Amino acid sequence: MAALKSYGIGLRESAIQFPHPSRWDDYKRKNARFLSPKAAVIPNFHLPMRSFEVKNRTSAEEIKSLRLITAIKTPYLPDGRFDLEAYDALVHVQIENGVEGVIVGGTTGEGQLMSWDEHIMLIGHTVNCFGGSVKVIGNTGSNSTREAIHATEQGFAVGMHAALHINPYYGKTSMEGMVSHFDSVLPMGPTIIYNVPGRTGQDIPPRVIHTVAQSPNLAGVKECVGNDRIEQYTGNGIVVWSGNDDQCHNARWDHGATGVISVTSNLVPGLMRELMFAGKNTSLNSKVLPLIEWLFDEPNPIGLNTALAQLGVVRPVFRLPYVPLPLAKRVEFVNLVKEIGRENFVGEKDVQILDDNDFILVGRY
Repeated sequence: MAALKSYGIGLRESAIQFPHPSRWDDYKRKNARFLSPKAAVIPNFHLPMRSFEVKNRTSAEEIKSLRLITAIKTPYLPDGRFDLEAYDALVHVQIENGVEGVIVGGTTGEGQLMSWDEHIMLIGHTVNCFGGSVKVIGNTGSNSTREAIHATEQGFAVGMHAALHINPYYGKTSMEGMVSHFDSVLPMGPTIIYNVPGRTGQDIPPRVIHTVAQSPNLAGVKECVGNDRIEQYTGNGIVVWSGNDDQCHNARWDHGATGVISVTSNLVPGLMRELMFAGKNTSLNSKVLPLIEWLFDEPNPIGLNTALAQLGVVRPVFRLPYVPLPLAKRVEFVNLVKEIGRENFVGEKDVQILDDNDFILVGRY
């Protein structure tokens, strides 16, 4: 009872104090310009971060038409935080060179080294800055179905156009488990399934894809097994993007792939667009192949991170466990840039070799 009395006294003491009648005219003049929040009074006021607004909604059919999608790099500041200024410049140059979509926080973007807070923030940032010019596909996949559901809900809530989902890795699961995992996230929106057995330790077999393809939200498959598998899908009407840059030209023009989800386009987006849009071009493909081979000599994104630092478009900062390529490989890259032509690469600075002590390795961030 004493507590209740005390609470009642507190309410009386904190009650709104109206102005004395003699000062009422002054009070009205000072407050005459007050307006209610517009979002509360204007019908259908568009809030850009709401995923269910008609203006933000994207169909799987729109995603299916994309031919060149870049798995975009995430650059860092010296303390390991995101360098959003450099990131924005990277995305901008992709758009200028005709890239139609970006994968945010994929393997190349080092989503595996991000907290989910960082991950969703970067997806939302990309949507808000570039979502009107390029399709934003958030990597919200996980080996935990619970995490994949939660991250995908958040990704669509901040406006991403589609999700990228990998099969459960390391722990693996049965074929029926894969189907259940994908069925848990497909209802949320357009989805690309990513098959890369070299990283997950388990292939997604065609019978799983054909089963989940009954969902209208399946936009297609990023396939890394090879062009025979790609043709198996495209022959049955399933959209496929090559996940192997070295095979993407033939996948596109000989095996029915819609296009490529590319690492190399971070460096030479214009050349990769030509490979995907301008018809079969074995000469150009042969020109680009040595660069692709160099990029994947060590596990991605080690080569890409090193190359972008040498081009001066990102700071030479690595989140461990990634470390730069050795000096001999950095010299090779300088020669590749000269052979292919500096004008074909992103950035405007001269390519540099960089010394070992130029790189910053960050373990805690």
